[in-house]
Amino acid sequence: MQAIPTSAQADSASVSQLFSYPFRIFFLSMALLALLVIPLWVLQVTGVINLPLAMPGLFWHQHEMLFGFLSAAIAGFLLTAVCVWTQTERTHGFRLVLLWSVWLAGRLLMALGADLPDWLVQGFNLAFLPLVMLDAGWRIWHARQKRQLMILVVLGLLWLMQIGFVTRLNMAFSHGALIMAMALISIVGGRITPAFTTGWLRQHGLDARAVKTIPALDMATLFSMILLTASLVTGWQTLTGILAIIAGTLMLVRIANWKGWLARKEPLLWALHLAILWVPVALYLLAGTIFAGWPSNAWSHAAGTGAISCLILGVIARVTLGHTGRPLVLPKGMVIAFIAIQLAAFIRVLTAFDIIPWHPGIGSSTLLWIFAYGMFLVRYTKILASPRPDGLAG
Repeated sequence: MQAIPTSAQADSASVSQLFSYPFRIFFLSMALLALLVIPLWVLQVTGVINLPLAMPGLFWHQHEMLFGFLSAAIAGFLLTAVCVWTQTERTHGFRLVLLWSVWLAGRLLMALGADLPDWLVQGFNLAFLPLVMLDAGWRIWHARQKRQLMILVVLGLLWLMQIGFVTRLNMAFSHGALIMAMALISIVGGRITPAFTTGWLRQHGLDARAVKTIPALDMATLFSMILLTASLVTGWQTLTGILAIIAGTLMLVRIANWKGWLARKEPLLWALHLAILWVPVALYLLAGTIFAGWPSNAWSHAAGTGAISCLILGVIARVTLGHTGRPLVLPKGMVIAFIAIQLAAFIRVLTAFDIIPWHPGIGSSTLLWIFAYGMFLVRYTKILASPRPDGLAG
């Protein structure tokens, strides 16, 4: 029988503990990157600093948010969840160190690799997602869990967008990656959000039957986003606008079926519902970009700062508590962090429309972003680096 650690043992943080489960090191690294990349981008674009970036500044910013920040979140969540789904041994120790090192090398090469050969910079950056897919895919294949294969399909399409982006420096591929990221939200968020909401309603004696999921609607939403990505990358503007409206409407119907307002008293739930609500907002803004000439950075920031970043913060706050054996009670300050990241997204979209002047808009949204992910680091670093209090592995 495994001994239950004492309180002192359970509270002893260590670097080695960070590599005992994928979510630990990747969530921590992702939050640290969040605190570095956005301020560095603002300093770079305003001319305060001049980093030896491996690609032009705007492209570097887009790449690091999509394939640095987001990829770390994907690795932390997926490689943790897939072990639970398939009942297989987690990736940890030296193997996890190697995987994380590939991710870290990609970040350093992108930020400092102006004078390095493209094959080196691109090679490390393009290696990470396939390694994640191989780890998850092997487990899914051997467990014969066909339901999980669509996640790998979407990840593969996200990787194709990365290949196009780093080799051609074409924003169509970063925009396609944003749609694929929202497709991942459609799959993963569409599973955990209604499931968590149902569980919370039952726990509090409320009618959990009010929450509905319709598999056919889920698949229609996903395939509409895949078609939207293909249309966007190939430049079929009118079709792209139509598909954006269709995908946004399908997603909005799904969100309405999840009845998020019934769980409005639970921050760990309303944070997820509000984050996913940014998906149809972003898709409608994309349609507005095509049909009404709205600024393209409005929809891209609704997707990136809104849907992706807000959902990531909500998910990592919950997953970290659950997988470290702690009660699902938010640490002090995290509710304000959830509000701050929502405000950051809202202000950034308003800034894109010139409703808020550029400098105040960028500055305030950046400060709110820093506060939100900074609060996560302050409240969760010790949790991520400490053993489970129940003595279980991980």
